[in-house]
Amino acid sequence: MRNKAFSALVVVLLLLPITAFAAGDDGGHRVIFNIALCMVAASVLGIFVKALRQPLILGHILAGVLIGPIGIGLIKDHHEIITIAEIGLILLLFMIGLEIDLKKMLASGKLVIIPGLLQFPITLGLGYLILGLLENVGLTFGAGTFARLYVAVAISISSTMIVVKLLYEKFELDTLPGRITLGILVFQDIWAIIVLAIQPNLADPNVVSLLRTFGSGGVLVLGALLLSRFVLPIVFKSAAKLPELMLILSLGWCFLVSLVASIPAVGLSMEMGALIAGVALATFPYNMDVNAKILSLRDFFITLFFVALGMQIPIPQWSMIVKALVIVALVLVLRGVGIFGVLSVLRPGHRIAVLPSLNLSQISEFSLVIVSLGIVYGHVQGETLSQVIWVFSILAVFSTYFILYNHNLQNFISRTLRAIGWNDLTKIEEEEKAEEHYPIVILGFFRTASAFLEDVKQNRPELLEKIKVIDFNPVVKQHLDKIGVANVYGDIGDINTLHHAEIEEAEVVLSTIPDPILKGVSNEKFIHIVQELAPGAKIFVTSERPSQTLKLYQVGADYVIQPSKMAGTSVYYAVDNALRGDLEALKEKEINFVSKRQEVLS
Repeated sequence: MRNKAFSALVVVLLLLPITAFAAGDDGGHRVIFNIALCMVAASVLGIFVKALRQPLILGHILAGVLIGPIGIGLIKDHHEIITIAEIGLILLLFMIGLEIDLKKMLASGKLVIIPGLLQFPITLGLGYLILGLLENVGLTFGAGTFARLYVAVAISISSTMIVVKLLYEKFELDTLPGRITLGILVFQDIWAIIVLAIQPNLADPNVVSLLRTFGSGGVLVLGALLLSRFVLPIVFKSAAKLPELMLILSLGWCFLVSLVASIPAVGLSMEMGALIAGVALATFPYNMDVNAKILSLRDFFITLFFVALGMQIPIPQWSMIVKALVIVALVLVLRGVGIFGVLSVLRPGHRIAVLPSLNLSQISEFSLVIVSLGIVYGHVQGETLSQVIWVFSILAVFSTYFILYNHNLQNFISRTLRAIGWNDLTKIEEEEKAEEHYPIVILGFFRTASAFLEDVKQNRPELLEKIKVIDFNPVVKQHLDKIGVANVYGDIGDINTLHHAEIEEAEVVLSTIPDPILKGVSNEKFIHIVQELAPGAKIFVTSERPSQTLKLYQVGADYVIQPSKMAGTSVYYAVDNALRGDLEALKEKEINFVSKRQEVLS
């Protein structure tokens, strides 16, 4: 309770001076000022909700409510923030593309394709019918001929932004339920594009325009894949030793494809272009490093997105909240029918059928875009958009819990289904994350690591398949691939890279590079990172000075490699042999030893 009270006090103390600053702003740098306000408010409310053990998304939305029109009114025009926040959606879809392994997704076969094809039309059709029944008993969903249809479309699509962000952090994108979830999201995006293509001519759909959109989209996908096959490998390989340039090249590729997609002749959205750009890079060996570097940039813009969403939440009225809660209940029921129902027919077992249904239990930011465009086209009124915003906000919070605790909920639902006689008769063997276990992880690959690997190859070659190397030298990667040593292209100075390289099960983690050569990290920092990510691992680090060696042992190193000490010992032994007249024999022995070695860095 004391921590919660302290957090509340921090909120008040930090927002009071912001109010004073806002009053004195002359509008000269209004956009920058508004962004600053959003980030400060999101930080403060983020601390507050974290103290209450609530999802961060809730803090971001509350920040928008607090500083927006229905709060203390620090920001009255949120449109500039929304425009900037859309960059977050583009980056998110680019990262989704990087995660999409089409071979794995297609390998899931009917479990992805059939639900992906059927979920949207089933949800749309049933939603439209049920909303019609509700209208007959007095619940209306806004004025306009197409209000009911727009609400039905809005509740048929799930939020890529929320789902992928949370599954990415939980390392569940590459599980079978994760791939099914991601596959359905991709199909939903395709359905959303169809809706956007039909929307301008909803009263009289233009088939030619729709076919042109699909044709141009196909050409863009083909062009991106051809470039990624024959041109991009050369470009990226030339820049692979410079992580900063890799990041710029990746973003440049993302926005290039996005810009091409947005050309009127192509007729796609920038967001879809970003998704295509990511898929084109998905098979690159550098995608994990790109993902790790874009992560923080993406989170900045996504934070703005949710703060801007909070600003759009209208002043609550009981009638609107009741309608929103009815729609929320309808969404959860229809996810059960459209996803769990379809998957159950395919008989993969309760777990595989339930988890995607829980993961997709929200509506999409695409829904807000579609309904907003409906107002522009005169199909619906603002009341419909307000209801959809409330539904989005409510489910954005609650679905976060559904994803965070999806396995606990799945176990409860499975027990309930078995209790009512719905037996879990058939189970598909899950292709969970690859079960390869790498007891030895090498962080960075330089001369000491090269010598170590050669000794392993000569003395215990069976250990080679138990070693994983993380480094950003493409030449090293080529050599390691040739000798069959698992490796990940990535910047070892970035904790996100190490996090997603999955070193949690390592038994020994080695950093063989001394501090002066490391960039943005140190051997001492490695100790703290490894203690957090792989608490059971023995930690080997490198030191150049005795004083540093003692310090590294004090902070938790299990063994400190000292190249200067080893070299000094070797030189002492050679000098001693020279004084005793045995140097020639030692020389011949060394020449014979070195001539047989074939190190990676030879």
